[in-house]
Amino acid sequence: MIPYGRQTISQADIESVVQVLRSDFLTQGPQVPAFEAAVAQHVGAPYAVAVNSATSALHIACLALELGPGDWLWTSPNSFVASANCALYCGAQVDFVDIDPQTYNLCPQRLADKLVTAKKAGRLPKVVVPVHFAGQSCDMQAIATLAQEYGFKVVEDASHAIGGRWLGNFVGGCQYSDITVFSFHPVKIITTAEGGLLTTRDAGIAQRLADLRSHGITRDAARLHLRDQGTWYYEQQSLGFNYRMTELQAALGVSQMTELDRFVARRHELVARYERGLAGLPLVKPWQHSASYSAFHLYIVQVTDNAALDRRALFDTLRSADILANVHYIPIHLQPHYTQMGFKVGDFPNAEAYYSRAISLPLYASLSETDQDYVIATLKEALQ
Repeated sequence: MIPYGRQTISQADIESVVQVLRSDFLTQGPQVPAFEAAVAQHVGAPYAVAVNSATSALHIACLALELGPGDWLWTSPNSFVASANCALYCGAQVDFVDIDPQTYNLCPQRLADKLVTAKKAGRLPKVVVPVHFAGQSCDMQAIATLAQEYGFKVVEDASHAIGGRWLGNFVGGCQYSDITVFSFHPVKIITTAEGGLLTTRDAGIAQRLADLRSHGITRDAARLHLRDQGTWYYEQQSLGFNYRMTELQAALGVSQMTELDRFVARRHELVARYERGLAGLPLVKPWQHSASYSAFHLYIVQVTDNAALDRRALFDTLRSADILANVHYIPIHLQPHYTQMGFKVGDFPNAEAYYSRAISLPLYASLSETDQDYVIATLKEALQ
């Protein structure tokens, strides 16, 4: 079977993990700082904080920005539920901004329009979470301009986008945001099995994130309330969590980071092959903004109305051919947990229209051209 995404693991990756298993530290050792340094250096951010998942990262990002009861977080309806759930974990309220039908990302113009209305109603968001869907950056320059005007904080959900760029800068450098969040789930660009990481340019935010991931505890002598205690002494100075990344995960991440540029370049090669192979079929292929260099976490096509098969029939055809296509994403606002809050069909029509036609095709760095040709041939047979 050909999955829509999967990890690419080398012998070097395996050896990196084995070395940790033979070392003195399985957690809280040297590999986590090494992984943080590798990511920070690559994306051009001064601070990085590794955690056990991107969901944990989103949670503590909101806490570090003091999101809480009475506050609002806005995000894209076209994302995994974690992009919105992080607000609920903090006791805040959630709303959504419809997507741009070309990029499938949060639309800056719709954000601007919604902010005008929200300001009049006294319901401006405290945090906005733009999601770099499928690996393509949102228009962060436009969003940053609105953040400055309306006073909200920005958390980039770049779970799909490590290795991507906007206006020549790597996603994660936080030139236009307060915090960026990455995911290292096995289907992502690089993997730590499970894991996440936050980058920021703010030293104070970085310290809060580091505290929150580890119970709110510090051993830093300069920050302790009681001085001249024994070397065993530590203090819990805030309510945190056990969101730490293990040494095993970090060692895998350090090794995977050496392949990041190659993985992204290979994804671009495979996308170019899809573009050529699917030409002429009744499919809308992903549009790319000229300012963006996508990480291409996903390659998504939309089935047009004049196709011989609708999305459901084409999806079932691919699955029956052992091609494990997927759909990204069911709009968050249509999940039962969110409809119980009052969201309904028709609230965000662009996201809903996109969802009704979307199929994610197999795309990963180790996808062979033979397997990709089989995917293309299967689509041609089904649609021509």
